[in-house]
Formats: sequence, structure tokens, C-alpha cells
Amino acid sequence: MSDLPVQRTARGWELPGVANLHSHAFQRAMAGLAERQTDPADSFWTWRDTMYRMAARFDPDTLRDVAAQLYVEMLEAGYTAVCEFHYVHHAGDGRPYDDPAAMSRALIDAARETGIRLTLLPVLYMTGGFDGRALAERQRRFGHDVDAYLRLLDTLRDMRNDSLHIGCALHSLRAVPETAMREVLAALPVDARIHIHIAEQMAEVDECVAVRGARPARWLLDHAPVDSRWTLVHATHLDESEIAGIASSRATVAICTTTEGNLGDGLFPLRAFLEAGGRFGIGSDSHVSTSPVEELRWLEYGQRLVTRRRNVAVRESTSVGETLLSGVLETAFDASAQATHQDRVVLDADAPILAGATAEDVVDRWIFSGNRPVVREVDVAGRTVVRDGRHLDAEAIGARYRLAMSRLLA
Repeated sequence: MSDLPVQRTARGWELPGVANLHSHAFQRAMAGLAERQTDPADSFWTWRDTMYRMAARFDPDTLRDVAAQLYVEMLEAGYTAVCEFHYVHHAGDGRPYDDPAAMSRALIDAARETGIRLTLLPVLYMTGGFDGRALAERQRRFGHDVDAYLRLLDTLRDMRNDSLHIGCALHSLRAVPETAMREVLAALPVDARIHIHIAEQMAEVDECVAVRGARPARWLLDHAPVDSRWTLVHATHLDESEIAGIASSRATVAICTTTEGNLGDGLFPLRAFLEAGGRFGIGSDSHVSTSPVEELRWLEYGQRLVTRRRNVAVRESTSVGETLLSGVLETAFDASAQATHQDRVVLDADAPILAGATAEDVVDRWIFSGNRPVVREVDVAGRTVVRDGRHLDAEAIGARYRLAMSRLLA
């Protein structure tokens, strides 16, 4: 019998909500728009040019409407909480809005309307590289100095409630100088969740070694109080000592499989990380997919491709699906501060892919039986937000999203 909290009820197969540990909501608007070759050596770095152009078009209204549509899609797929790694803070010319929290409030409004739990992670973004160079023109709307950043956090904390947590995101080691990192960490509440992009690209690893004398994850472990409050996003390129160090710290690694595949980042060393006792979650990041099933499935499939073996992601259970889902559920609160274990995702027991399912195989069948959606109902914080596979406000939110996209792409 599975130890997972999955049970058959009159409604269907019920399981806890899934936390999405890494989201850039505005990037949902560019899904599918960066799939034409611009350079024979296209990579993350050329994709970033397209992303900057899209980011420049957003204002609070379009961000709210795009985020609301995204959160509807997440809820319909089984996510009940999202960690929003939010760095588009200011107007297009880099000047703060009259309300410096305007873009953050847009995300809070979208989450409130849709009913998803939100861990808002305003991003500190200060420099354009490890050498401390100033932000480029197209990065200026992302930037803060430390004092302005801490004021933003103070403003947003006044809005907290049971479904809204305000954490902290350090964009990356290349974007946050060491002195600023220390000052911000010292000012945070003891229960704040802390997220950071790390070791996503080999160029980042090489530059960190050249400037700081250590690989990014190693440097962070040696210079910051990394513990279970921390989430390291991507951590794709690790050596053995970094794998062991992250596992020992009890930090969570947010693996964003579909985005990492889309950007050509590389494959996270999952098998070695599991053997070291590492803790992980998933995120949809750039939202080329908004499905936890696809994130989990390709987390395993990537390992199969590189090892040329099957059933790689196993730990206490011999079931890959159970190992992956239990890993995600285990880290949800530490990474998000959200009580997703209280939420309920109900899978349609009458769906063909679940015909005859048992408690021993239902999770594997959900994850590894194709792309037909089987989420029937979703309850978040005691409120039903999805019924018969559709968000209750999907039509109205979808109409606003279409108008927002027409403005963004005009």
C-alpha cells in the first residue's frame, strides 16, 4: 500500500495540492514566441533577448490579466500554490511607479481572484554580472538598491494573510553583490523563505569561478546560512561536493524541467542528489508548460535519456511516480510557507487512463499515461476553485487575457 496521502473517495482520487516553486508570470505571454532560430548557436542567452523585449511591454494591468490566466491554468492542472519570483518592478524607463509596489499588487490581485496560494518573492537585482557592472538599459526596470528593496518588502508584508506569504528572492550571485546579500539576509524575518537562481548555465559557473574563486553553489554554501528556508532554483550544474553540501543543508532545489529543456540548460543530477538525501520540488518557470504531470514526467525521462536506464527516480518506494510526488509534497511548506497539504486535488476516477486504478498504481498512471487532463476538482483553503475540470471564473479571466495579449503583441 502506498504511504502517499492519496485516497479514493466519492469524488474521485484525492491527493494534496502541489506547490509550483518557481514562476515568472509575465513569461506565459511569450510561450511559443521564442521558437525560431535567431542564431546558429541559439541558447539561453539569445532567448533572454526575446524575454527582455516582452518584459518591456508590461504594465500592472497586463501583468494582472496574464497572471490570472496563468494561475487558472495552474489550478486546473493541480497546482494550488505558486512561488512568484517577481523582478519586473518598475515602469519601462526604469523609474518606479507612483506606487512602487504596483506590479507586486497586480500579482497579489491575480492570486486573490483565482484562489491560488501565493508566495510572492520580490527580487533583488542590482548588477549585470559578477564584475559588478551596472544594469543594462533593458534591465533597469528590474533594479533596486538595498534600501528601496527592503522598503518594498515592508510594504508588502502588511498585506499578508493565510494564503499570501512574502518572501525574498536574490536574483542570482551575478546580480547581487556579497555585501548587499548579507545586508538583506540580516534584515529578513526569521520565517522568510529565500529563493535564488543558481548554476543554471555553465557560463555563470565559469564566471563565478573566475571572479569569486569558487563554483556558484559552493560559494553560496560557504558564504550564506543556507538551510531549509532556502530554495535553490535550477542548480543544474553541480559537482559532487555541491550535491552533498546542498543535501546536507536541507535546502530545496526547484527543478524546472520543461523550462530547462526549452532553454537547453542541461539536466539536473537527480540520481546522485537523491542518493545524497537531497530535497527537491518543481516549478514551471517560463510556463512553456503549466502541468505538474509534465514537469514530473520529464524529470524522470531526462534521467532515462542520459543514463540509458529506466525507473531512475526511486528512493524508499520502487514507484517512480510515488518518489517524485512524495518529494514534491515533502518540500512544499519549507519552500513556500503554504499549507498545500490542506488543499485537495481530485482526479477523475472514471477517466480512461485511471480505469481500474488502485492506490498502488494511481500516481504512476496519472503521471505516465499521457496528456489528457484528469483533474476534476480542486479545493484551496476550503474553497472550491475548479469543478468538472474548469476554473469557476475561467471564461471571464480568459476574455481579459485575450485583450491583454492583443495589447502586448500589437
